[in-house]
Amino acid sequence: MRFSSNIKLYVLLLIVGIFLLLGYVYFSFFTERLNRDTPVDEDQKSSSQSKPMVRSRERNMVSSEKLLYKQPSVLMGRTDVVAVTPWLAPIIWEGTYDPVLVDNIYKPMNLTIATTVFAVGKYVSFLRDFLETAEKHFMVGFNVRYYVFTDRPHDVPSVNLTQGRHISVIQVPGSNRWQEISARRMEIIQTTIESQISRVADYIFCLDVDSKFHARWGAESLGRLVAVIHPGYYEQTRDHFPYERHPASMAYIPMDEGDYYYGGAMIGGFVEDVYTLTKICRNRFEVDAENSIEAAWQEESHLNRYLLYNKPSKVLSPEYLWQDFKAKTKEVKVIRFSGVIKNYAEVRPNV
Repeated sequence: MRFSSNIKLYVLLLIVGIFLLLGYVYFSFFTERLNRDTPVDEDQKSSSQSKPMVRSRERNMVSSEKLLYKQPSVLMGRTDVVAVTPWLAPIIWEGTYDPVLVDNIYKPMNLTIATTVFAVGKYVSFLRDFLETAEKHFMVGFNVRYYVFTDRPHDVPSVNLTQGRHISVIQVPGSNRWQEISARRMEIIQTTIESQISRVADYIFCLDVDSKFHARWGAESLGRLVAVIHPGYYEQTRDHFPYERHPASMAYIPMDEGDYYYGGAMIGGFVEDVYTLTKICRNRFEVDAENSIEAAWQEESHLNRYLLYNKPSKVLSPEYLWQDFKAKTKEVKVIRFSGVIKNYAEVRPNV
């Protein structure tokens, strides 16, 4: 009787084992088939395989009790500009946000913002004004880490920084062509995110050094992926945008496509999102180079291609990227960041 019971137990265990084995084989086959049949964007696939470690940033929009600020309205506000994109991303203009409320929400988060600038060759002469004006207007009250890429580290000026703000100087090679300097910017930002920035920063802004801050640039600019509208084309239609129009280029945008023309002097967002952008733009740039193609406006052309199909979650108005030679228009109430007037023949190795 005992022997018969043991046989029944063994048979039962054997049957259970067979069912488990068949289930495992079926599940493995189904999963493999699903993965094989699901299309994957190659750019996104390659970038996801080598994404750097990043810090968690999921936070609630918490404001203090008894905070006094102007009551918002759904009926009153700016009517001379559009403050939202067709995909519902905010466009940041003066008068479309409350700086008191924004600061109250974001400053307690203890965020760190990485900021990259390239001061290669004679462009190092713009670095002092950039840093000194940034200390007055850029992300005041936040932790900021400046990353200065230069071939002249000994010419980097000493600037007084407020508490929680630091400068890292990273030596990079110079070049006889400014186009090559522009081309390598995406690569250098990508590799620096991998090696340094991803470990210490929540957000990153990549800015042009030949510029100065003139007014507040704060937490209203923070977002997952942030772009800025080029001041020279915000009044133009897409057929006048200087997109890359040659189909052979990886930066190609057809004549009947395009949202805005974004300036290459500012890229921003979560560290991992900017990492993906720089990696994909770099790869596309290198494909063009292998085919002896140089896009119309180098990295800016590839940036616009990327942002057309990977929509920014926040768009900054031309207030955040003006040009000193342009007169302020009625729509631009405040100039926050502006490219300085310069003689390109004096500062560029080639024109």
